[in-house]
Amino acid sequence: MRAAQHTKRAAQPTQGTAQPTRRTTQPRSHPSTLRRLVVQGFIIFLVAFGVRLLAWQDNRFEARKVQTAVTEGYKHAARLLSEDGLASFFNASAPLADTNHLGHPPGYSFLLALLSRLTSDTDTAVQFVQITADALAAVVIFLIALALLSKPVAFIAALLVALAPQFTYNSTLLLPDSISVLPVLLAVYCLTLATRRKATAARSAIGLLVAAGALVGISCWLRANAMMLAPFIALATPLLFARGLRLRFALSLVAGALLVIAPLTVRNAVVYGRFIPVSLGAGQTMLEGIADYDAAGRFGIPATDVGIMKMEAEEYGRPDYYGFLFNPDGILRERLRLKRGFDVIIAHPFWFASVMARRAVSMLRLERVHNISTGPPVTHSLVIDEATPPVWSNAPDVLLASGTKGASLSELSLTSDGMLSINGDDSKRDAQFVSPAFKLRRDTDYLLRLPVHIEQGRMAINVFAAGSNAPLASAIVEPQDWKTSAEQPLQTIEIPFVSRDDTEATIAFANGGSNVRARAEVGRVELYALGQASGVWTRYPRAVVNLLQRLFITAIMLPLALCGLFLLIKRRSLKPLALLLVVPAYYLCFQSALHTEYRYVLAVHYFLFVLVALALHALGTIALSSLMKLSLARRLLRGLRKETTAAAA
Repeated sequence: MRAAQHTKRAAQPTQGTAQPTRRTTQPRSHPSTLRRLVVQGFIIFLVAFGVRLLAWQDNRFEARKVQTAVTEGYKHAARLLSEDGLASFFNASAPLADTNHLGHPPGYSFLLALLSRLTSDTDTAVQFVQITADALAAVVIFLIALALLSKPVAFIAALLVALAPQFTYNSTLLLPDSISVLPVLLAVYCLTLATRRKATAARSAIGLLVAAGALVGISCWLRANAMMLAPFIALATPLLFARGLRLRFALSLVAGALLVIAPLTVRNAVVYGRFIPVSLGAGQTMLEGIADYDAAGRFGIPATDVGIMKMEAEEYGRPDYYGFLFNPDGILRERLRLKRGFDVIIAHPFWFASVMARRAVSMLRLERVHNISTGPPVTHSLVIDEATPPVWSNAPDVLLASGTKGASLSELSLTSDGMLSINGDDSKRDAQFVSPAFKLRRDTDYLLRLPVHIEQGRMAINVFAAGSNAPLASAIVEPQDWKTSAEQPLQTIEIPFVSRDDTEATIAFANGGSNVRARAEVGRVELYALGQASGVWTRYPRAVVNLLQRLFITAIMLPLALCGLFLLIKRRSLKPLALLLVVPAYYLCFQSALHTEYRYVLAVHYFLFVLVALALHALGTIALSSLMKLSLARRLLRGLRKETTAAAA
């Protein structure tokens, strides 16, 4: 007994000395791990931000021409907020109460109004906010993949998000689609952290779930597409949490979203006297979504905003309906649109189910966008002083006499007012007309300007350097679909580009991809030298990024994503599978019922790239293992040869 007591007492000092060691080493390891994580996240952010900065340099002028009517609507609401103050947002008699502003949630207009107080160049400011947010999205994807899978997979996923041209391009547009994704990603990360909490830390998990719901609500303030996302995620709680916690956790998630969305719903009720959760527009997009797949036109529903306005003006005998979607009687018209859409769905349920399935599949395709240019962008102002002469100019008659007719050209002539009429066929590759050559100076910013009257089809205008098949710059000119050929305006097309060498160049006119033959009239072509190009050194990183971005096509990425999905199913990784697929599943189920553009479903592909990363890591592991086995086999073979040679000697 004494011996046992002596042994116990002797063991106590050992335990006492071991405990301080654990206390001193654990705090040291935790900050170092956190520090490494911060450094890794910062590196990912820098890569993603750098690629988006290159995309901004390429697209900062063209981005302002995309969805200009929608952008102007956001800007108009932002100006009203800046001029009349925040109180006008809750005033039923204020200009901001016009139902036309209900077509989109007000969050983006609030952001524009805030930035307008900080800087005079609001467009550039909001573009930098968006590319910063999208660069942070790459970091969030890294954290999600790190929590669910492994660090190599997380790095690959973050790199894919950082490089994807679909994300880099959309982050430069003056639209809220890109910036609305970050709150959704953060919501999934909070949900991921909540699933890792033990049952004893239920209060901490509830806090994370409330935060996740609130982040979904913030996304809804920017775009209404995620309005039902919180309840949809709540349905997945049985796959993520243990029994006894699911109901509380699901309600916490939904409550967080309601807390953020409710002020907007209450405001709409106060100002308009109707229950409008976020905004109007579901009826409009439902009808256009039906029309997208109604090629025969048997339902008589137009596929464009202008068509819907025209239809309503004629059906209801209200000419004032033509011109605006939501004013006058915007709320009533929206309810009638929903009724018309549901009538079609109820009458043709199987057809509409097939439409949803086809549209859901289309969401998995990657958008075809401009990759990062291999050449530096134009950095000089595009505003030309009237006293500045062009360095090269050709009148239409000179173009006709000196240019080269393409094999696919149907007709080339001068009009009565001296314009060059180009009437091509439906060829989508061959140049229909090529201008005479003009000289370029090395590394110089240029601006090509020409008036174009497009009558039908789409015309591509490309600037080619001598001996090169890749255009220095290009532009697509297309008619305004709500006007007839005779009503089409004369457009002044400006094409900025940077020369590379002292060489000659030509302008090639071709079909812009439309199935309709391009027919256009071109006026005097003028070329202006803006000054010496800057940022020429960026050609080297641009060449690398451009090469990598060529891989981001559906034929490559979708099979890899399916392979990653198969690996998760094979491993029976239920929680990672649910967390990575809950957002894509939501959009595939809900957005497929409405008219869809790629920018509406951007969030889907952030998670699909995690599956792609998993597949790439698995393929890389297999390839490395095969190489190691091959190397070992070669060593064994060399050893056998030496032994055989020695035995023979």
